[in-house]
Amino acid sequence: MPQELYSVEQVANRLGLHVRTIRNYVRDGRLKAVRIGKQYRIAREDLEAFTGTSATALEIDEQTRHVEASSIVHIDAIDRAGADRISTHVMGSLNQSGIGRLRVETVYDEDRAVLKVIILGDLAPTAELLRLLNLMTTQ
Repeated sequence: MPQELYSVEQVANRLGLHVRTIRNYVRDGRLKAVRIGKQYRIAREDLEAFTGTSATALEIDEQTRHVEASSIVHIDAIDRAGADRISTHVMGSLNQSGIGRLRVETVYDEDRAVLKVIILGDLAPTAELLRLLNLMTTQ
């Protein structure tokens, strides 16, 4: 029986991690892999040992499509108090249950009076957060 091998991309998708993270695990020796040509391949048994679960539990339906958005909102001419107010509201909105997968970071540049809101995640919560930012910045 041939050994089942996964690409780094397949393992990243199954674990919900970035491809670079999986490559780093392989390079650090945390995840056993073989190099075939210029690519790494991870055996099913090694993936199971790494995760502590069976690979079938990690199976993802190939027909399921996941769509994400990434956005950077640039708000200029804003003082520290305004940036803090927006950041607090944005982060508070993330605490809602059932919001979906969403990651947000805010960065304020005091010298330029610019707030950047970086949003990564599912489409619906991203759209809701963008609507919230629009309301907050057009008042």
